[in-house]
Amino acid sequence: MNVYYPGAYSYPGAIGDGKCDGGDYNTAVCGFDGGDCDEFNFKYPNCTVNPPGAIGDGFCNGGDYNTAECGFEEGDCEEFNAKYPNCNVDYPGYYIGDGSCNGGDYNTAECGFEEGDCDEFNAKYPNCSVDFPGEIGNGYCGFGAYNTTECGFDGGDCLD
Repeated sequence: MNVYYPGAYSYPGAIGDGKCDGGDYNTAVCGFDGGDCDEFNFKYPNCTVNPPGAIGDGFCNGGDYNTAECGFEEGDCEEFNAKYPNCNVDYPGYYIGDGSCNGGDYNTAECGFEEGDCDEFNAKYPNCSVDFPGEIGNGYCGFGAYNTTECGFDGGDCLD
């Protein structure tokens, strides 16, 4: 039996399909996804992540997922939290220890300088603070913070 939800969003067929879709579907207007989110809402009444199915999927998403309200992702972040208790970034499983220095909040002592991904960059440019360290020395002269003495004039890209 299909129930009509006047506030249903893009895909009304997603309501009541057996999967908690979260977001705008997990609202009173949509009957908490046609009841699909009842178990999730009971277990995590103050967790508002989207998609909620990422909790307990074996991958540490970090950020809002890695909170008491969301059950610390049902253990998905246990190893990460033990190793980096003060590192609060989104998707640490994708970026920390991936072999690429991503910079920003990931390239901090709290996050282990990306589990060593940024060691070479930090040794070469210890005072260079840019959002995308991989763009240093990529063959194109960057602007702003990239074209500075601290960043080796974009790793030499701006010297010609």
